[in-house]
Parts: sequence; structure tokens; C-alpha cells
Amino acid sequence: MLRIFYGEPESQNYIFNPDAFFNNTYEDEWITDPLSKQMIKDVDGSDVVGPRLIDSPFLGPVPAERLSGGVKTLMLMNFDTDHIFNASACGDNCAPWILRIAQNKDLTIRLGYLMDFGKDPFDIEIVNIHKVVHSMKELNESVLDNRLI
Repeated sequence: MLRIFYGEPESQNYIFNPDAFFNNTYEDEWITDPLSKQMIKDVDGSDVVGPRLIDSPFLGPVPAERLSGGVKTLMLMNFDTDHIFNASACGDNCAPWILRIAQNKDLTIRLGYLMDFGKDPFDIEIVNIHKVVHSMKELNESVLDNRLI
């Protein structure tokens, strides 16, 4: 299940800057994982050539460290089970991937804005108020009514 904390969590396992954290912790296998390849193609429009080479339509051949902050954060969410990541590094285009990752594991993230999780029903727990919501309307109303952002 996806759990979202709005605001700044006071937790020692919270990673504010997932971009820098990724650059110092990722493993080659993360890049060549089939789900990672799909996320990289969808979010960045790039193709994985190998664990240390990404073919970007905008930048040309680049190392994994040059991937977008959103893709890096998604991979961290998928492979790292020990941390809470700042998903504000992600745009709305990452939302479907966050929901997909959370289908396979319990995932807690931090957000500082109202990410658009789409029109389909979902189950998201708002950690701050211990409430599970099932639609964007419920999510937005709960976050705004409780002044979480």
C-alpha cells in the first residue's frame, strides 16, 4: 500500500535529496531491471543500452547519474526498502509508477504538493492523519482540509 507523509518527516531514514542519494548508492542491476527500463523510457524518453549507458534523445549517451531526479527516485522506491524518499523530486508523470511500485510492497513517501494520481480508484494512506483515501477528490480534500501543505 502507498502511504504518503505531507510535510517534513522527522525520521532518520528520510532522504530529502534522492537524486544525490541515488548517485552514491545505486547498483548496476537497478538500471537493467525490466521495470527500471520501462520507467526510464516512459519518464525520460531514454533507452537503456547497459548498466552504465543510457541513450537520451536530448543529451545523447549519458551515464545513469544523468537520469532525471524523478526516475532516480522511482528506482530508489522500488529497490530500497530502508528509506522514505522525497517524492516531490517527481512530477505527476511518476504517479502511475509510484502506484505500481506500491502494489508490490508497502511504500511510504514524502510529498510537499498534491501529486495527481489520476482518475482511477486507489488506496492511499495519508500518514499524518491515519486516513485511507480512494480518489483524487478524497485525497485533495483531506490534505487541504487538514492543512497538510
